[in-house]
Amino acid sequence: MKTLKISLVISLLSALYLTPAVLFAEDNVTAEEIVIKSRLTFYYAGDDMRAKVLMELINKDGKKRVRELTMLRKDYEEGGDQKYFMYFHKPADVRDTTFMVYKYHDRDDDRWLFIPAINLVKRIAANDKYSSFVGSDFTYEDISGRKPEEDTHTLSRKDKLNGKNCFVIESIPKETSEYTKRISWIDEANFLPLKEEFYDKQDELYRQFEAQEVKDMDGILTITKRIMKNVKTGHRTEAAFQEVEYNLGVEDNVFSERYLRRPPLQWIR
Repeated sequence: MKTLKISLVISLLSALYLTPAVLFAEDNVTAEEIVIKSRLTFYYAGDDMRAKVLMELINKDGKKRVRELTMLRKDYEEGGDQKYFMYFHKPADVRDTTFMVYKYHDRDDDRWLFIPAINLVKRIAANDKYSSFVGSDFTYEDISGRKPEEDTHTLSRKDKLNGKNCFVIESIPKETSEYTKRISWIDEANFLPLKEEFYDKQDELYRQFEAQEVKDMDGILTITKRIMKNVKTGHRTEAAFQEVEYNLGVEDNVFSERYLRRPPLQWIR
């Protein structure tokens, strides 16, 4: 009995001394570290990735337009250089359209769009990154992500969202941007972004991102259903990621201008 009491005392003392250290470490994680970790988790999962994506563009009256595409991604540096290739299968008016991104850690990304109707490869200028991606509520920048150092980040509070503990981060662009402020709810458990709010120059909410479904795909937690909504117009885009695969060994030459015009069939199937 005496031994048991001593053990209980030791356990209580351990809790008293260890718990503050754990809390201190957690409470001292910086907002920038959270954003960097979230970006790695969301945009850099695995060494490469392939997915079928079904995008539904829905207006305020519920009328839908559908986009079906295959997305390929390859990472060259953790948190750094990265490449994307997208091929549109449907509908007929966008079939064979392709989009490619070269993402760099130290300069603006390069983006190209091939428009088959006029047989033109269009280079997307850096200042066009906030334009709509093929008519959706996602911008070109949303597709491949934003560099953490482009904003000043503040951990404003912790909150619960749909029962999940979240860091709530306020991000203010250092230079002129599409938004003046972004508020992000980032899951404490896995660092996936569960919700984002974008505010305009009038400090009014105008776009909102939500992660609707998270699944384990090849051992990697993946947001498989996501929504971007234009709060002011009522238009929204729902994107469902299907047949998600990681670490396939996607070849470098897939991400070349010649494949913009003649997509690699073995990868876009």
